[in-house]
Amino acid sequence: MFPTSWARSRALTIALSTLRRVARVAAPAAAALGMLAVPAVAYGDAGEPVILAVNDLPTVIANLQAWVMGILAAVATLFLVLAGVYWATAGGDPVQVDKAKGALKNALIGYGLAVLAPVLLRVVQGIVGG
Repeated sequence: MFPTSWARSRALTIALSTLRRVARVAAPAAAALGMLAVPAVAYGDAGEPVILAVNDLPTVIANLQAWVMGILAAVATLFLVLAGVYWATAGGDPVQVDKAKGALKNALIGYGLAVLAPVLLRVVQGIVGG
């Protein structure tokens, strides 16, 4: 007539399992309702407009010019170092020497583009009207 300890333990386990399932659904639902209960628009500021552009166009182009020149010079220097390594380790192999000459040519093109970057950016500035 009296439930055994095993039966009580089983009933408690089922009750806790059901409570956990309810909590998994109820907690996110309560959080969502809490967020929807307070309208965020009520805290909005209708004051001054937010201006996202900090610099004018000539300043942006000058910054871009500095970045482009720096990146091109770094890549050209990398190719110059690679050309030197290829040439030093060629050991008379014509294929390796041609690879070194190609890397040297790429380094010279990179340095040329780094020198011409201000001219190219002036052309872009003239096109966009800065």
